[in-house]
Amino acid sequence: MVAFILSNLTGLVRQVLVTNAFGTQSEIEAFNAANRVSESLFNLVAGGALASAFIPILTSLLSTNKQQRAWKLVSSIANLVLLTTVTAAVLVGIFAPWVVRHLLAPGFAGDTAKELLTISLMRIMLPSAVIFGLSGLVMGALNSHQVFFFPSLAPAMYQLGMIFGVVFLSPSLGIFGLAWGVVIGAALHLGLQIPALLRLGGKYSLTFGLKSADVQDVVRLMGPRLLGVAVVQLNFWINTRLASQFIEGSVTGIVLGFTLMLMPQAAIAQSIAIAALPTFSAQIARGQLGEMRHSLAASLRGALLLSIPASFGLIILREPIIQSLYQRGQFDDASTQLVSWALMWYSAGLVGHALVEILSRSFYALHDTKTPVFIGILAMSLNVVFSYVFSALFMRAGWMAHGGLALANSVATGIEAVWLLILMRRRLEGIEARFIIEGTLKALIAALIMGGLLIVWQAETGLFSPWLKATGGVILGIMSFVLLMVILRVDEIQRAVRFLRRRLTK
Repeated sequence: MVAFILSNLTGLVRQVLVTNAFGTQSEIEAFNAANRVSESLFNLVAGGALASAFIPILTSLLSTNKQQRAWKLVSSIANLVLLTTVTAAVLVGIFAPWVVRHLLAPGFAGDTAKELLTISLMRIMLPSAVIFGLSGLVMGALNSHQVFFFPSLAPAMYQLGMIFGVVFLSPSLGIFGLAWGVVIGAALHLGLQIPALLRLGGKYSLTFGLKSADVQDVVRLMGPRLLGVAVVQLNFWINTRLASQFIEGSVTGIVLGFTLMLMPQAAIAQSIAIAALPTFSAQIARGQLGEMRHSLAASLRGALLLSIPASFGLIILREPIIQSLYQRGQFDDASTQLVSWALMWYSAGLVGHALVEILSRSFYALHDTKTPVFIGILAMSLNVVFSYVFSALFMRAGWMAHGGLALANSVATGIEAVWLLILMRRRLEGIEARFIIEGTLKALIAALIMGGLLIVWQAETGLFSPWLKATGGVILGIMSFVLLMVILRVDEIQRAVRFLRRRLTK
């Protein structure tokens, strides 16, 4: 969690610098659209799809002391990932004009300069997909060995690469400097993790291992998950496609709004889920179903205790947060309104995103990638429908249409979380519901009171600077929520206090 917070802070610095340099205008619109392609390639080949299949199999081998087979599996998957990402990147680079015009951003067709810029930026950034492919695999191998800090810190290296691009390259290269920063950041993302991988002492093998039962298991488990990731990426492409046809800045609005929502989601849910998956997998490998049930319940409750107040806080403080972070240089008041509108609707889905992050990994630990994928496909199919419906309704109401895309994502993710929770409860024959509900109710009570205090703070500080309103609001929100958690006798707070006392004593 500490590493995720550091990465998020670095990401904030990067966003501040990028928005200051490019605002929400034509160049950054082209960059955000182009970057969607390399991100999609990474996620399809070596992102969530591979990790969800790779970590449970590798953890099972390590838990049963089959070290040689484990490292042969790592080598085989690394070679397959490298071959696949290189092939995909080359093909996309060749057909880049067709991809941009017909799939990614048809709304740019009326602006030839923006369309050509998108194509050029895409081709520059495609190598990052290959590098990220290997880096994602290294991250999975380290997580399986219970090494979490450096993999979780790696995103900060990616942000530093982009910071280098915008600060040192963009003054002479313009938006192309930021694109080269993406490639540099990807290399740093991989480079940070290599020393930790080498310390594990594994041996690389030049093999694809296509006849290996372990490799076949990874491929078998990855298949359904790959389909699920493809549907999620399709949603992102559809959102980019639709936003490219709305008012200028809509693509950047949904990208920045979604990124800001993901920052607390990553610190809260991803940190819990990434640390929990190897534990879930090891408990299943040892036949400890009861222990996994308790671990899952504790993880879900912890995520709810943190994501509920974070959702309230983002919605209420969204404008001063965006103003204090981004509103300078090319990023004006109109840009703030674009991003703030998207962030409000995305923040409503923060709790759902947090639950899905953990619940999906609990299915992967059970070597079941089909169930979460099936539910994910249904939910994301609803997301596509909602995207068209809600954006049309927003336009009819005279609201900025890209907010409908954000609301569609939040509603669909909430439905997905409820379905997964119901099915996992059946699979584990219970999920310690009373324990989870008790924590949720306390979090809601505390978040409502905290929200009321933040609304009063907003009203009473109307003439204050955005930085002071945002900083003071965040401090007030955290302090009031923690105090309310203590008053409500939430177990996790008491445990955290005891932990800190032990550490200070040592």
